[in-house]
Amino acid sequence: MKLDFHTHGKLAKKLPLSTQYTDWLFEEAKEAGLDAICLTEHFNTLQFDELYAYILGKSRRERDTLVLENGLRIFSGMETDIAEGGHILSLGSVETILELNRKLTPYKAPGSFLSFRKLMDLFREYDVLVGAAHPYRAGGHIPQLPQEQLERLDFLDLNGKDIAENPRRTRKLTCALGEKLGKPVISGSDTHQAVQYGCVCTEFDREITTLQELLAEMQAGRFTLHVSEQVTFQVRTAGLLKRALKEIHALGGDYVQILLAGKNDGSGLSMAAGA
Repeated sequence: MKLDFHTHGKLAKKLPLSTQYTDWLFEEAKEAGLDAICLTEHFNTLQFDELYAYILGKSRRERDTLVLENGLRIFSGMETDIAEGGHILSLGSVETILELNRKLTPYKAPGSFLSFRKLMDLFREYDVLVGAAHPYRAGGHIPQLPQEQLERLDFLDLNGKDIAENPRRTRKLTCALGEKLGKPVISGSDTHQAVQYGCVCTEFDREITTLQELLAEMQAGRFTLHVSEQVTFQVRTAGLLKRALKEIHALGGDYVQILLAGKNDGSGLSMAAGA
């Protein structure tokens, strides 16, 4: 099972939800060869709950996951900022993630973020898996946190965006931190749009449908990390596309209409590998 641990369902957290755009993302994830994704949308994105309500309405439940018509499996999650600087990933049932998101409402503005310790205290009241997103990205301070606090994590994210910018440094530092803490290092693309799917992924030996199975397989090391030979091209192209689409929106245009133009007759934009 090829799983991307770090993905988003919107182009940007300050933009309105477009269900057409979300549908496009999920179709392209499957076309890129992924079997499953962790949907780790920003906790302070606009319409967080509406995004999950939409997905619930078009998927079927299978244990801890949501399965779309195209077969893509979704582990519900979110990405939360901490006061010290950095982002924390959490994975749980959709109800748990929505409840946690509501509890975090007072802490969604810069200057109001919870500390790592307080956020972990909250998360550990629930049945969730928790990981450090891109721990060595500029502006973050996760590696400087006390080791006894970091040991409360379940995994570390070897992030596709950071791999593209500096593969040797990112892999060396992230894996060293994982070894120090005794925590598995998995990989996530961190994509907000489809071209970045497949730049990295984590392949498990079998299909996984529960959080406990996922944790057990990670802890046992029964997975392989894959990094695309085109990771730098994918991430840089993704950044250009994201900026262009946001600019179209800022100018009053319909970025989704432009992105999907001609899709039905086969001339639309496809991000699948080799397209």
